[in-house]
Order: sequence, then structure tokens, then C-alpha cells
Amino acid sequence: MEKFEPAAKPVPAPETVFTDAKGTQLTLKNFRGRIVLVNLWATWCGPCVREMPSLLRLHEKLKGPDFVVIALSEDRKGWEKIGPFRDKLNLQTLPFFHDVNSKMMFATKARGLPTTLLISRDGRELGRLAGLAEWDSDEAMALIRYYMKK
Repeated sequence: MEKFEPAAKPVPAPETVFTDAKGTQLTLKNFRGRIVLVNLWATWCGPCVREMPSLLRLHEKLKGPDFVVIALSEDRKGWEKIGPFRDKLNLQTLPFFHDVNSKMMFATKARGLPTTLLISRDGRELGRLAGLAEWDSDEAMALIRYYMKK
């Protein structure tokens, strides 16, 4: 977690639209009241694929009324790629979404994939981590629990 960059002054996270598997349009406002870990990723990104199992384990350990993981795919073909990827790696319980036209990626000025944003209960970016991380490590869990208690 040494690569995690806390926001000096948390600013509102972008309210760009993304979709779920049914095509429902959502924004981060739909998740207000919880700490949200937004992971920008793609099926063709090796480091992204490597960290997916740890995101699933993190989600399974902490999911609930106070925390949620959003795995936000940057794949241009959307659910045509996301669905088979999720099934192949047995990640059905991880909340997957599609960042249509990469709006969130551009709005957050993410420089590459994976990039993970930690969003506060009121929709502000608390910090981010660019690159691969073990999201179910003791350090990552402690970081997230710290923000959950605030």
C-alpha cells in the first residue's frame, strides 16, 4: 500500500455514467453512504487480471452497508468481454460494471490500468493507487478500515 496516494484535499469524484450487466445506468451517487473502492481495469491488462482475485477476496471480507468494490471495466466491447472474463475466472460475486466510452477513466485522469480510487461516503476521492496491488493484504484491509471508521 506504499503506492497509495492519499488526497491532500478530497475533491468530489466524477459522476459519470457506467452500466451494470443489465444495462442499467448508474453513477457513484448510487453508492453514497458507503466507502467505495473503484477499480479501473480491462480484460487485456495483465496486472488487472492478476489483482482480480484479491479484489474478490476483499469484497467478500468487507462488503456490506459500509463498503463496496466496483470493478469498472474499460473494455470497449463491454459486456461481450466482461461476462466471459468474469465466468472464466469464477468472479461472479464481484460487482462488475462497464465504463462506457471510458468516461470515468478520463474524468479521473487515470494514467493507466489498473488504477484504483477510494471514494468517501459522501462521494469524495480519498486517494488512489496506480498499478497492481494485493487488495486483500493486511495493509490494504487496514487502510480501508481506517477510512470506514472515519
